[in-house]
Amino acid sequence: MSLIRYLPSPYLPLPSAAVRRRGFLRSAAPSGARAAAVHVLAANRVVLGCGLVTLDYLATVDAYPRPDDKIRSGELQISGGGNAGNALTGAARLGLNTRLISKVANDEIGGTVLSELEEAGIDVSHVIISDGGNTTFVYVIIDKKTKTRTCIITSGYPPMVPGDISVSNLSAALQDVNLLYLDGYSHEMALSVGKQADLMKIPILVDAEPERTKTELGHLLDLSSYIVCSGKFPEKWTSISCIPSALLEILVQYPRARFVIATLGENGCMMLERIEGTDDSGIDAVDIGNVAESLRLKVHKDDNLPTCVSSKFMRLSGRGHGTIHGRLLIGTAEKIPAPELVDTTGCGDAFIGAVLYGLCTEMAPEKMLPFACQVAGIKCRAIGARTDLPWRSDARLSKYLREAP
Repeated sequence: MSLIRYLPSPYLPLPSAAVRRRGFLRSAAPSGARAAAVHVLAANRVVLGCGLVTLDYLATVDAYPRPDDKIRSGELQISGGGNAGNALTGAARLGLNTRLISKVANDEIGGTVLSELEEAGIDVSHVIISDGGNTTFVYVIIDKKTKTRTCIITSGYPPMVPGDISVSNLSAALQDVNLLYLDGYSHEMALSVGKQADLMKIPILVDAEPERTKTELGHLLDLSSYIVCSGKFPEKWTSISCIPSALLEILVQYPRARFVIATLGENGCMMLERIEGTDDSGIDAVDIGNVAESLRLKVHKDDNLPTCVSSKFMRLSGRGHGTIHGRLLIGTAEKIPAPELVDTTGCGDAFIGAVLYGLCTEMAPEKMLPFACQVAGIKCRAIGARTDLPWRSDARLSKYLREAP
């Protein structure tokens, strides 16, 4: 994919509630013209990712081995992986202009990883190559019986640190970038890149992993414009078991974040969006848990393809001490027949790649959530963190790329 430079406005626009409700892409133009315009917009949007790339050895087995067992794998695949590598691969295949800051060694694994990334259309000119050491690699055991995967990670050495990239090279990597994605690995480097992006008024999406410590992740969340996390993260971070209330507490803690999304596997996802510039101090707050229950009753349970339901914008309270003016959205996952469900490795990263695409093409959240769940569903049908599926042209995604919600 050719790299097209684009001079961005300092921030992606945060439209009014009215614009959000009717959808960013709705116009009098025919759907084909809208789709073409979106593809052009995507190609001119630059996303920089900073984080982990790996080589994954994926072995499919009939059942997870017991202690001291010897078993045979049914299938073995070697594929690039890592949060940043997967998410950017997805974003690139959807049509975004992507580049990467990461680190590999000058070993055979590092060469394989870089080749895969380049083939996906990712600019790897800012990837650091160490003289000696080893590139991160992962053994992934895929259990056909339970449809789960177990990862055994051998970390790369030497680790990526801020001193690996000069100020001038970092500025060059951030030049013309519309959106920065941080997966939280190598948190000192991530924080260095994030602070420079913040000075340049570049919005930041942070992948909040439950494995990160509060010290490692807290400073990144302070800089975040958007937060995506797994379903385990909200309770671990806030000690609040109710996910909607925990999401609200996260937005209270990090007032710069415009939304937080929790991915919930086969249960889809939940998003809390903040809207600024509204004086609702005289309006009684509504409990977000009650809002979530009312939305769940509206979910279209019979639809096989992902859907989305949304509350109105309102003043919301939770089990913490703060309130926000915003709305709650629930997105459903695609119902995948058991014989078609192969492997969930990298599905969360595929979801994030689609969110990056949605932000850069100014999708309304009602459209972005089903779209991201659909992309994750495509990933579930293939073994490995990356796939050769032509996501952008997949027929199951066409209605999300052509039509406003």
